[in-house]
Amino acid sequence: MSLPRVADLLATAHVVSLPLVTRFRGVEHREAVLFEGPEGWTEFSPFLEYDDAEAAVWLAAAIDYGWRHQPSPVRDRVPVNATVPAVAADQVATVLARFDGCRTAKVKVAERGQTLADDVARVRAVRAAMGPEGRVRLDANGGWNVDEAEHAAHALAGFDLEYLEQPCASVDELAELRQRLADWDLPIAADESVRKAADPLDVARRGAADLLVVKAQPLGGVARALSIVADAGLPAVVSSALDTSIGLAMGVTLAAALPELPYDCGLGTASLLAADVTRAPLRPVDGSLPVGRVTPDAALLARHAASPDRRTWWLERLERCSALI
Repeated sequence: MSLPRVADLLATAHVVSLPLVTRFRGVEHREAVLFEGPEGWTEFSPFLEYDDAEAAVWLAAAIDYGWRHQPSPVRDRVPVNATVPAVAADQVATVLARFDGCRTAKVKVAERGQTLADDVARVRAVRAAMGPEGRVRLDANGGWNVDEAEHAAHALAGFDLEYLEQPCASVDELAELRQRLADWDLPIAADESVRKAADPLDVARRGAADLLVVKAQPLGGVARALSIVADAGLPAVVSSALDTSIGLAMGVTLAAALPELPYDCGLGTASLLAADVTRAPLRPVDGSLPVGRVTPDAALLARHAASPDRRTWWLERLERCSALI
């Protein structure tokens, strides 16, 4: 089917600004554009710092989800992990309490302005809260060089880690680190090296990761993300980009369609929002999320509408990105 016109997107567009429970990725509010297509509501929410070329891929995903029929699910619920931002150790228990029944926790490390000692304290608190049966994975968002990542792996090895996500920024660094840790039982996951790469298969082709972290919006939609996972031939974890519940439903659609799902997915992040656009936010219940679309509540759209200047900024961005796809 043909792409919708910009006027079609703008006709139902709502720009929202949702407060976060705790500061995350340097922001205290998450902004997004929501609009309705023939298949249902969809979301366009690239991070603020992304240029139009990168953001246009997110718009392609939003259009795909709103205007095209999605792949059939092979499961009706998706298990998810808790996400622990780079908070102080004494705040960990409060964060984890928002993720009902989650048996896995992803912990942010290598935060700018913090130290490895901060990371160790946070991870220790998470391991204590999760108990010996819980799974703990780390996400460095490419914040370490190879030496720093190796040193951190040694410092954190005692916490029985499930895997280390994007410890270094480049594929070259990931490949070198994976070689250095070859005798360790510590898988390396690639996130930014997939979703921000000109060639998302390069990291798999070069043996630089053991698994992929994939996100529906940054990869251009559910179908394209499924294709990347299939071509890579590696296990995959589906994660979010701190979306509203509408964007999270897109991620759940992707996770539900994967032939195999060996890891809990990072789609429980509505629990990091202090407000949402639906009265039934897509938050974990017994550690999982249901498969299905989400429709926003009109009153909540109005309550959390972005300021006029932010609405203008987002809609102008949407128009520019639309011209690129």
